[in-house]
Amino acid sequence: MSTTPMSEPLRQRILQFINEALAEDVGPGDYTSEATIPASNRDTARLLVKDVGVLAGVEVAQMIFLAVDPTAEFEQKMNDGDLMHPGDEAFFVTCNSRALLQAERLVLNTMQRMSGIATLSNRYAFEVEDLPVTVLDTRKTTPNLRFLEKWAVRLGGCSNYRDGLYDRIMIKDNHVDAAGSITAAIEGVQAFFSENNMKLPITVEVRNLVELMEVLKIGQVDRIMLDNFEVPILKEAIAHIDGRFETEASGGITLKSIRQIAQTGVDFISVGALTHSATSLDLSLKVVK
Repeated sequence: MSTTPMSEPLRQRILQFINEALAEDVGPGDYTSEATIPASNRDTARLLVKDVGVLAGVEVAQMIFLAVDPTAEFEQKMNDGDLMHPGDEAFFVTCNSRALLQAERLVLNTMQRMSGIATLSNRYAFEVEDLPVTVLDTRKTTPNLRFLEKWAVRLGGCSNYRDGLYDRIMIKDNHVDAAGSITAAIEGVQAFFSENNMKLPITVEVRNLVELMEVLKIGQVDRIMLDNFEVPILKEAIAHIDGRFETEASGGITLKSIRQIAQTGVDFISVGALTHSATSLDLSLKVVK
C-alpha cells in the first residue's frame, strides 16, 4: 500500500504527463461526446477490477479526473499496492460526463500498464522474499513513462536501480570495448570525477572470470555486475569477490531462474523483464446506471 506523500517534483511530472497525454488523445476536441452528451451532464463511474494482481495508478487516476474536471468527486475504495481480485471496485468518480469520457482511456491505459508491472514485480519479489537479495529494475522502460513504470515496480515490492544515465556510473561491455579495457574504463571514470569534482556510485559489468580478476586487481568500484553467468560460475565469482564489493547478477533472469540465482549469495539481481515484459491487467471504467 502506498503511504508516502507525493513529492512536488513527482506531482509536477504527473501533471505534465497528463497534459501531454490528453493533448495526444483529445486533440482539438472529443467530437463524439460533444455531439451526443449535453455539456452540463454529470455521471458517476466505477473502476472495476477484472484480473488478479497488484493495483497501481489510483493516485494518477485521481489527478487525471481533476485535470479534466476540477469539480470531480473521487471516492477511493482501494489503494495503490493493494492486492486485487475480479469484482473489486477501486474507486468511484463523479464528474462532468464529457470530461469523464475524455479521461477514460488515459486512466485505463495508465492503470492497466502500472498494475501489470506492479503485479509482475510482486511475483519476482515473492520468489526470493526469504533471501537476503534485492531485486532491481532497469532502464528498459517505455520512453517518457519511466517514472510511472518505476513507481509501479516499487508498488510491487521490488526496487529501482538508476533513474537514468546521470545518477550512477555503469561501465558496460560497450564502454569497456570502446575504452580498450576494463582498467582503462575505470581509470577514465576516476579521472572524470577528479576533473569535475563529482562522485557517483560505480557499477562495472564483467562477462567472464578473466574480466572479474581484472576488476579485483584495480578495484575503485562499488559493485560488480556479473552478466549472463551460469549458476556454478556465478557462485565461483562471488567466492572470489568475497564481500569486497557489492555483487549483482543480470542477464535473462526469469521467474523460474531467479531463486536459484539468489541462492548463490548475490546481493542484487537486475531484471529488465519487470518493465519490458509485463502484461497489462484488465480493468474497466463504467458509468453507474
